[in-house]
Amino acid sequence: MEPCVAYPPSKVVSLAELARRVDDGAAVGLGGVFLHRGPFALVRELVRQGSRNLEIIKPSPGYDLDLLCRARAVRKVRAGIVAMEAGFGLAPWYRRAIERKEALLERSPAIFANEDFYDLCARGGIDLCYLGCAQVDAFGRTNVSAIGDWHNPRARLPGGGGAAVMMPTAKRVVTWRTEHSSRTLVEKLDFVTAAGNMSAVVTPLAVFAKRGERLALESWHPDTTLDEVKQRAGFAFDATHGGPTPMITASEREALAGLDPDGGFAREAAITPITAS
Repeated sequence: MEPCVAYPPSKVVSLAELARRVDDGAAVGLGGVFLHRGPFALVRELVRQGSRNLEIIKPSPGYDLDLLCRARAVRKVRAGIVAMEAGFGLAPWYRRAIERKEALLERSPAIFANEDFYDLCARGGIDLCYLGCAQVDAFGRTNVSAIGDWHNPRARLPGGGGAAVMMPTAKRVVTWRTEHSSRTLVEKLDFVTAAGNMSAVVTPLAVFAKRGERLALESWHPDTTLDEVKQRAGFAFDATHGGPTPMITASEREALAGLDPDGGFAREAAITPITAS
């Protein structure tokens, strides 16, 4: 006799039903980057159903947020950069909603068109640029494209987002990783997304500075040791001129607290000690 197997109920629902489950005033996180891989069909359905007062959370929205603003469905936006890619400029209905105060943009002092930014890069007008990455190698090159073989990757990453333009044109580039490990600090990248004027790399354990062709240790942070920094890194480095990272001043601490008032970033970047086996 065949055993009786109880399958869980299906989570597949229609697009219309999914949109109905998004209440007015809800905080909605959207995936994708600019014009790529976004849930655009769902966004159009939210517009059709007359959604209102949504809080949209997305690092780099474009068409999706612009359409929602056109429909006056947005109350608040949490975003890093909003654009329709370099060829199409800033999202016009989003800009209009912000300027008319129909939507509130959290913690952003200005609206800067994407093409203006890249024009500034090309003219050498960027003195210091901060960039994130998935991997950084001993030569200060970065990968935000793929983990593993490009043609059959273990993970496909969101892409450079302009890093290939910014790294060679900015006078200095600083990148950071919230993980200090052999899979993020590597001798050889799985894919070179960007290379150029890398000045420093900051991790939860240490600061590396570019000296000659390779990164060298600038300092290691309190609550860690030089041995731990070496053990966790995936590339060899010169530590001759390295020393303890200076403690931050009271004014620096106050400024950092203002950038992370709820402590979310501090928790994300918390160091997990290595335990002896």
